[in-house]
Amino acid sequence: MIPDDNYFMGAALAEARKAFSRGDVPVGALIVRENDILSYGSDTKATDPTEHAEVIAIRSCAQRLNRWNLTGCTLYVTLEPCPMCAGACVNARISRVVYGAKNYKSGAGGTLYNILSDSRLNHVCEVQSGVMAVECLKLLQEYFFIRRAKQCSRRV
Repeated sequence: MIPDDNYFMGAALAEARKAFSRGDVPVGALIVRENDILSYGSDTKATDPTEHAEVIAIRSCAQRLNRWNLTGCTLYVTLEPCPMCAGACVNARISRVVYGAKNYKSGAGGTLYNILSDSRLNHVCEVQSGVMAVECLKLLQEYFFIRRAKQCSRRV
């Protein structure tokens, strides 16, 4: 059996759950080339605002391959990349970006901005959205529900 987008998004969701268990926003990412997972990442923004899942996965993949150019690689991420992460994808020459839930606050894969597919830039990523979107969104909603409940209980 050849793994498909759902298989890899499932692995990205597992990374998101790791972030959730640490108390970070549950966003997970991984980079695949020829059905081989090269790197993983999950948000660790609680300690560093640039430590988004995508950036962690891109850095790790570049180190593993010993090159910055990640042409031929696909990034799977549970939440649509923000402008910073979309820029990192373009600069790393990621060939394809597959994401789950839309990011209505700062999505740069077509929801608010279209950085990933902007032909004015030096690289264009193929984009596939909505893969396992319901599962990705549910995890984010659960995280923010719990976070808000904790904030409300502190005010009482």
